[in-house]
Amino acid sequence: MSVRSASPALDDRIARLRELAESEPRLEGVLLYGSWTVGEADAHSDIEAYLYVEDDHLDDFDARAFLERLAPLELAYTNMYGILAVVFDDLMRGEFHITPAGDGIEEVPTWEGMVHLPRPEAAVLLDRTGRLTRAARRLAGFRPPEPVATGQQLCDELANWTLMLAHVLARGEVARAHNLLQAVVAPLQLKLCRLLRGSTAHWLTPSRALENDLPAADVDRYTTTTAAARTGELRTAARDSWQWSRELSAEAADRWAVRVPEKLHERIADLLAGHRTG
Repeated sequence: MSVRSASPALDDRIARLRELAESEPRLEGVLLYGSWTVGEADAHSDIEAYLYVEDDHLDDFDARAFLERLAPLELAYTNMYGILAVVFDDLMRGEFHITPAGDGIEEVPTWEGMVHLPRPEAAVLLDRTGRLTRAARRLAGFRPPEPVATGQQLCDELANWTLMLAHVLARGEVARAHNLLQAVVAPLQLKLCRLLRGSTAHWLTPSRALENDLPAADVDRYTTTTAAARTGELRTAARDSWQWSRELSAEAADRWAVRVPEKLHERIADLLAGHRTG
């Protein structure tokens, strides 16, 4: 299946990957994921794929050498998640999961609800047995998160992590508090906001396309929760963040009967305000 995106360079690299995969007998299948597969690729997009290696050849398949045939590499290493991360000479990034075909392809249907492949036949670049295409078709329909249980989970997470943020701020660990606010609390907050607005297409990366996906008022509220790692700014942002979390939690409670521990919420607010709580 021929699919063109807003990135001709990425389209050409994917076409070349298909050619190389077809000529590599140790590969049973290749499955793309990421922005290209959902029609959102642009000039800044990466190439992301699972390379399903026949189980008996996993040890003798040199993935780096294989990718060097795709395009010259400036960098190639196994990243913190165990994924082969590369940078090509044109500064396009790539992430490649080198996976045994046996169990790896069987795992694909379990991604339902987390990964969406609206064009499964286009995402499958190689399938020697038909197993991968059948598995990928299970991901063709978009399944949004179940709202009640997910909303409860997110409300509880926000209370727990914001309390930790308040304690860290009270201890005076500004850098650590800054990281907690932006890397832990903010993504949870954006997920809850997306859930309430019915905008869950970018669930795994909730900040992606934020400005287009959410109402301007929500984008403005998110902006008030950001700050430099300076004590005064950070304390203000943390208080604004918790206020927004409480408002989102209350909205979730009204819509889905999510349980909200109001007394705990007040005590977290007091701690963020610098008041001692007993």
